[in-house]
Amino acid sequence: MKLGSVPGITSVSLRSVEQTTTELRKLLARLRENDPTLEAAAVQAAELAHEQSAGVLALVEHPGADPGILVGGIVPVDRAVTIENAAELRYYLADAGGPGLREVTQAETARGYPVVITERILLGGAQLQAVVLDRAGARAAVFTLHSPSGRGWLDLAAVAGRLVTSVDFTARVP
Repeated sequence: MKLGSVPGITSVSLRSVEQTTTELRKLLARLRENDPTLEAAAVQAAELAHEQSAGVLALVEHPGADPGILVGGIVPVDRAVTIENAAELRYYLADAGGPGLREVTQAETARGYPVVITERILLGGAQLQAVVLDRAGARAAVFTLHSPSGRGWLDLAAVAGRLVTSVDFTARVP
């Protein structure tokens, strides 16, 4: 899978939890020094990315928003992907709900991949999850964007959305 380069998204390495945490902290300090909420989010995101063998961990920024953290990776799907599968996933997520569920939508990326998007508004900020389904294989790309403050959430989500729509399952990363 290949992702496009998107202004406002800066990836960090995933070599080790310590290195990931250090890089993410440096990026966040450039934007906001001594912010305990962002500090805690950086540590949690680094640990989560390594536990889940994420393929990408990045800082997402927009001039009108507080920074957010994006974690993404590929997961296996146990059957061929169709538009009907995307609709089933959308209905399942809407029914499963959970705290703060605001919206569950379905769309298509620029390359025609089905994508299911969930948005949650929580006490600890806002979260968007996008699941891009590969029609040609039994896999999906899952991205989770977390904004610890929620300030400028729509602007931040739009930046992350540009990355999600760039997913290309047919391209190989050199």
